[in-house]
Amino acid sequence: MSIKPQTVLLTIMGKEYKIACEPDEQENLIRSASELDAQMCKMRDSGKVGNAERIAVMAALNLSHELQTLKKQTPVLSQGWKECLTSMMNKIENVLEKC
Repeated sequence: MSIKPQTVLLTIMGKEYKIACEPDEQENLIRSASELDAQMCKMRDSGKVGNAERIAVMAALNLSHELQTLKKQTPVLSQGWKECLTSMMNKIENVLEKC
């Protein structure tokens, strides 16, 4: 028996949205909506971006750019962790061989 999606009420720039969401994804959805709301309100309050549609597009572009930047960094970070772990394993093996 599968778990049915539940409705989550989100508020973004003062408007409420009902979104169906799996129970185990609710926390991430709420955090994502909160971050989006913060970005959009900041843009609105700056007075540099006009209507809500333009604010939404600019916020989406900013978040998409941030996501793309993180995706590019992930392989570099993963390689760094692999090298670090390999180095630690070698050091541990050296210490164990001396014992």
